[in-house]
Amino acid sequence: MLDFNFQKTLQRNDGSHFTLDIRLCCQSQRTVIMGASGSGKSLMLKAVAGLLTPEQGHINVNGVTLFQAQQHINLSPQQRKLAFVFQDYALFPHLNVRQNIACGICHGLFNPKKRSRYTEVEHWLTAMQLNSVAEQYPAHLSGGQRQRVALARALIAQPRAILLDEPFSALDTQLRAQMRSELSAWQQKLNLPMLLITHDPEDAAAFDAQIWHMDNGCLYSAPRNNRNE
Repeated sequence: MLDFNFQKTLQRNDGSHFTLDIRLCCQSQRTVIMGASGSGKSLMLKAVAGLLTPEQGHINVNGVTLFQAQQHINLSPQQRKLAFVFQDYALFPHLNVRQNIACGICHGLFNPKKRSRYTEVEHWLTAMQLNSVAEQYPAHLSGGQRQRVALARALIAQPRAILLDEPFSALDTQLRAQMRSELSAWQQKLNLPMLLITHDPEDAAAFDAQIWHMDNGCLYSAPRNNRNE
């Protein structure tokens, strides 16, 4: 389901260089990437999503080529059809919940109108239990509500995979456990490959996933019988 082999060298602020050398081939529906801050996890996810262009290699998801340097294939983020949930959720503060979710299906220069009603949006408002806060703005939402809005906005576009960048880091312990359970249920229901990056072993332990470790820009597969250590 996931076939990555790509490289990218970046220059740090101090003038030194950091090389991302990603080699991953995984057939699991759930893949977890663990690693310390600064190991390159978020950079890898941005490359998969099309927000960072590798210098060479390829990126395939579910048999679809998203990037292939030799063949000059580099699909735009929209063409890749990947649901990307950022660590800070990246909600638009000037748009209410209904408008934020509608952004997943409305592309262009103009924001979704406040009075607009889309069948798909109303479906996800109900599915994510957000009807009561549909007219509220992100600043007035709880951490769990913001995460549900971000997830609904990502899933409404009918993606081919889900990418999650430290999705539970801003939540307290109790809410974190609840949202792990909800995410697991949605992933199973939609039958979508999931790529989750985290530094928290408890996040990794919550999913029956193939676990990889990242260190200094490189990935290492964890043995199944030792994957949560």
